[in-house]
Amino acid sequence: MYSKRILNRFQHPKFAGEIKHAEGIGEVGNVKCGDIMKVFIKVEKNKQGKEIIKDISFLTYGCVAAIVSTDFLCELVKGKTLDQALKITSRDVVKKMGSVPPIKLHCSVLAQEALKKAIASYKKKKK
Repeated sequence: MYSKRILNRFQHPKFAGEIKHAEGIGEVGNVKCGDIMKVFIKVEKNKQGKEIIKDISFLTYGCVAAIVSTDFLCELVKGKTLDQALKITSRDVVKKMGSVPPIKLHCSVLAQEALKKAIASYKKKKK
């Protein structure tokens, strides 16, 4: 059902864990499947003065696809500006993952939504 690449990432996620004193936190869940994702971000300004995602991590309760989607999303957006990160789509996450069963595509959407909420949380605190 899952590729070796996905199973390896599930067993060894690179971005799992909580960032203490995160500047933005986004949490989403799906009552139908039971997945819950929480994304943590730290932001800093780069040399051009643009805000970038300096650090990102996640805590996900869910299936293999949910955990791997969130982990690959983190990989895709780390180091990006907030605007660039917001342009990352669920399709970008699926492309990074490789072959995903169609019934599990919603996991990438949840990951993207958690990121958007984390960025919105950061922007709200900054005001």
